[in-house]
Amino acid sequence: MEKYLPRIADEILKEQLSYKGAVLITGPRWCGKSTTAEQLAKKTIYVQDKSRRAEYLALVDSYPEQFFSGATPILIDEWQLIPAIWDQVRFEIDRRKEAGQFILTGSVTPLSTDELEHSGIGRITRMHMRTMSLYESGESDGSIRLTDLFKGEKIYSTPKFELADYARALCRGGWPEAAGKSDSVALKIANDYVDSLVDSVIDLAGLKVREPRRLEHLLKAYARRISTPSPLEEIRTDILKSGENAFNEKTLYSYIEALTQLFVIEDLEAWNPHILSRARIQSTPVRHFSEPAIATSAMGISPDSLAADLNAFGLYFESMCVRDLRVYAEALEGRLFHYRDSSGLEADAVIALRNGDYGLIEVKLGRSSGVEKGAETLKKLAANIDSSKMKAPSFLMVINTGDIAYKRPDGVYVVPLASLRP
Repeated sequence: MEKYLPRIADEILKEQLSYKGAVLITGPRWCGKSTTAEQLAKKTIYVQDKSRRAEYLALVDSYPEQFFSGATPILIDEWQLIPAIWDQVRFEIDRRKEAGQFILTGSVTPLSTDELEHSGIGRITRMHMRTMSLYESGESDGSIRLTDLFKGEKIYSTPKFELADYARALCRGGWPEAAGKSDSVALKIANDYVDSLVDSVIDLAGLKVREPRRLEHLLKAYARRISTPSPLEEIRTDILKSGENAFNEKTLYSYIEALTQLFVIEDLEAWNPHILSRARIQSTPVRHFSEPAIATSAMGISPDSLAADLNAFGLYFESMCVRDLRVYAEALEGRLFHYRDSSGLEADAVIALRNGDYGLIEVKLGRSSGVEKGAETLKKLAANIDSSKMKAPSFLMVINTGDIAYKRPDGVYVVPLASLRP
């Protein structure tokens, strides 16, 4: 049995179980939801086991006390395959009046999410898991804490992670199964994930894929626009160029909805601060997959070919930064956004915490290339924030692939991704 690699979500789950009756863990397939939940569960029910699903369905319907018996917390894996479990869990929580009773996991958002959310208020809290960040896979040395940046601390670190290492990590992806594997094996895991989307997984979101090449064209079109605020119509036009003449707007939206429900596509929403200029804030989300290796796999990009195309590498690297920053932000009870306005001013990422603190971030590939430009952009944006209506930014940071983390004289942090942690 392979050794369990600790996850940032471990402590979040433990805390949530301490005050809520149940925790619902969502996230893409293979990201480690079940394995993480198993570390705390005292009993596990695998609903996806087809040989026992009829039995489980009968128990939930007629003998719920037997289905929900045993030491707690009880893990119910892929619960949405028997939707009646939700109401029974809610009932059991009301009856028992104790925290830490159940952990539910699911790799797809149920179609009746709004109704489920309403019925679970006060009883079931939600935790979203992602594929592994570089810190979780052991490739970031974790020498720079995001919490220290929010405090304005001085920093210094020299991570040992080269550009080729980033290319390998990016194409391999953050799936726990790929961690520590050889490049050839790890890349096969990324390819298998994409193949599984086309073959079967998409059916879980209620969309039957009768022409798999349509989904393949969509994944490639999305991958070509990764880390850009491309309108969906541009993506559809790209698909039409591939020969899919029947790919109309309705078809596009239905596929994207399915991929979103499956946590495959995860666009980065726009941040809407108070600004001093009259520039219009752009609301179009920036296109991202939950795991950037989905994009490289869909495009057939290898670590070597990625390293040979620095323009493409920069876009994929930005998406990997977004993946990691989302993990780190959620550990701090924060969220990630992007900022763009009509004047051309932008921030690739904005970490916003619940208390109103936030940090502005630009992503640049390389050791020094683009750092100055990124710093100037961030300082210009910071100066444009209306501080009479909101806080000034806690920090400005340029993330790169360099070999030194430091704080510049002007206060801008320069931090390699392979040195970050929450």
